[in-house]
Amino acid sequence: MARSASAPAMSPYTTPPAQSPLSASPDIDDTPVVHYLQKILLDAINLGASDLHFEPFEQFYRIRFRIDGQLRDILEPPLSMKDRLSSRIKILANLDIAEKRVPQDGRMKLALTKTRAIDFRVSTLPTLFGEKIVMRILDAGQAQMNIDTLGYDAAQKALLLQAIRRPYGMVLMTGPTGAGKTVSLYACLNLLNQPGTNISTVEDPAEINLPGINQVNVNERAGLTFPVALRAFLRQDPDIVMVGEIRDLETADIAVKAAQTGHLVFSTLHTNDAPSTLTRLMNMGVPAFNIASSVIMITAQRLVRRLCSCKQAANLPVAALREAGFDEADAQGGWPLYRAAGCPRCGNSGYKGRVGVYQVLPVSPAIEQLILAHASTLDIELQARKEGVLSLRQAGLKKVREGLTSLEEILACTNL
Repeated sequence: MARSASAPAMSPYTTPPAQSPLSASPDIDDTPVVHYLQKILLDAINLGASDLHFEPFEQFYRIRFRIDGQLRDILEPPLSMKDRLSSRIKILANLDIAEKRVPQDGRMKLALTKTRAIDFRVSTLPTLFGEKIVMRILDAGQAQMNIDTLGYDAAQKALLLQAIRRPYGMVLMTGPTGAGKTVSLYACLNLLNQPGTNISTVEDPAEINLPGINQVNVNERAGLTFPVALRAFLRQDPDIVMVGEIRDLETADIAVKAAQTGHLVFSTLHTNDAPSTLTRLMNMGVPAFNIASSVIMITAQRLVRRLCSCKQAANLPVAALREAGFDEADAQGGWPLYRAAGCPRCGNSGYKGRVGVYQVLPVSPAIEQLILAHASTLDIELQARKEGVLSLRQAGLKKVREGLTSLEEILACTNL
C-alpha cells in the first residue's frame, strides 16, 4: 500500500462479506469510514502484518503495520478521520465508545470467506491527542504449528521433544513480547494433542483456537484469574496444563505445585534469556527447592528477519567477525556471508519472513544444585555453557552461517 499525505474518501474499497462483523449495521454500512477500515484490514492481512497501529498526533494521524517485526509507515489519513476510525474499531471490538479516559481491550473478527475468518485483538490507549489503537492479527491459518518449521536446530529440537514427552514437570518459554513464545507453546501442545490426553489452557486471551484442547480466557472482571483457572484445572483431571503467562507469585506457586504432582505444565515469562528465568522465579518468591524439583526445560527465543532470495554476498574483516562472537575458526571465513539487498518481492527491505533463534536450557542435576544454593544468573549461565548450551547470540550466529539471516540482524536482536 502506498503512503500518502491524505487518503481519499473513497478508493478501491472492498465491500464487506455478508457474514462479516464489519456489516453489523445497515445504517452505516455504506459510509466511507467502514470501507476505508475494511481496506486497511485486508491490506494488512495480504502484506503479512502482525500488528496495526493507529496513532494520533497533534498535526497528523498515522497508520503503521508491523511486518516481519519492523514497523512501517503505511498511511496518513486526514486528522478528521481519527475519531470516526477509533469509534468504528471500538464498536466492532465491543468496547465502550464513550470511554476515552482509560485503556480498553477487546476482540473482533473479520470474515474473509465462508470458511476463513481472521481474529483481531484490540487495545486502546489514551494519549495526548486521542486514542492510540493497536490491533494484533491472530491468524490461525498462518501460524506455524509444527516444531520442525520454527527454527530449532537438530540438537535443540531433540532436547525440547525429550522434555515435553516427560510425564510431569514444567517447561517455560521466555522472551519479550512478539518473540513467538505463544506459537512455540501451541506447536508443543499441537504435538501432544492426542485422544487419550486431557489438555487445558488459560490465556489472556486465547490467540489461536486448537480443536481438542480446552481453552479458557482470563476474565478479571468476573473473577476468573490465572490462579482461579489453575485451581479449577486441577479438579478437572488434567494431564497437561498451559498457563499463558506467569505474572505473580500466586500463579507461579500453583503452576509449580501442579508440575510437582504429576502434571506437565507449560508457561511463559518475560526474561532476557534462559538462565535469568530461574533467578526471576526465585526473586518472585518461589522457594528454590520447588523450582529445582519442577522446572525441567527453559527456552529463550527471539524472532529475526529471514533474508530474501535477493540476498547478496558480503565481506567483513576477521576482527569484525570476532567482535560479533564468532570463534577463531569461524572468523577465518570459508563459509558464505550474506547481507540484505532488496527487491520488489520483499518490499526492498531485503528480508522476507522471520525465523526463530533459540537458547534451549535443560535443567541438569548440576544446575539444580546451583538453584538450591541460590546461585546468581551468571553462575547458572557459566554452568550452562559448560554443558554445551548455546547463548542466543551463538544460536543466532549459526543462522548467519546457514545463510538464513544477516549478521546485522543478529547483532540488533541479541547480546554477547
